[in-house]
Amino acid sequence: MQPGLLTTSTYHTTAPPLQAQDRPSTASRRRVSLPKRHVSFKTSGLTTPTTRSNSSISSSPSAEASAGTTSSQPQQDLLDWNTFFKLRKTRRWYQLGSSIGTSLNGFILGAEVLTRTDMEKVVSQIPLDPFITLGMITFACGGMGWLAGPILGTAVFNWRNRKFRTQMDLKEKEFYRRIKEYRVDPSASSMANPVPDYYGEKISSVAGYRRWLKDQRAFNKKRQTYVK
Repeated sequence: MQPGLLTTSTYHTTAPPLQAQDRPSTASRRRVSLPKRHVSFKTSGLTTPTTRSNSSISSSPSAEASAGTTSSQPQQDLLDWNTFFKLRKTRRWYQLGSSIGTSLNGFILGAEVLTRTDMEKVVSQIPLDPFITLGMITFACGGMGWLAGPILGTAVFNWRNRKFRTQMDLKEKEFYRRIKEYRVDPSASSMANPVPDYYGEKISSVAGYRRWLKDQRAFNKKRQTYVK
């Protein structure tokens, strides 16, 4: 029995080296498998930021261009007070030019109508010289054309500056509200202290509006000194 026991003990002594040899093989397999997983994980993680960065870079110029166009449009269409006063002055020129043109046309048309039609019945009812009566009728036609001129001039001006029409209406209301609020009482005027531009028609700029306010204050100071 003793030799059998010894053989078994020798068998057991030879088994551990085999296990030691098996361990490096498993370790080597693990080392090979781990880098592969690590490499695949890194490559998958690096692809997504590059695609996102490229998409963001490619989309950023278009976004900036669209933002630039949207920001430039309100600045171009914005109406400030100096431009408003310039447009008001231009509108007056339009009204004056159209009034001159319509009055001349009315005068010519009235003269043609009077010369081509029989006006004896109308002239006989007016107790004046016929030439004076015809001249008055002709000048009345010219006056009607003069009164119709501002309507036509305003319509042409609004058509040419239609992008500023709504803003001009708002600023017009605000301007006349300020004029009504800060203008002086005309009942206190006198020959030595006349009312300075009661309707604000001479105001053509922001600096002119400030001068108008100074004139209103000066009028009130003079009124107080005269009252005392």
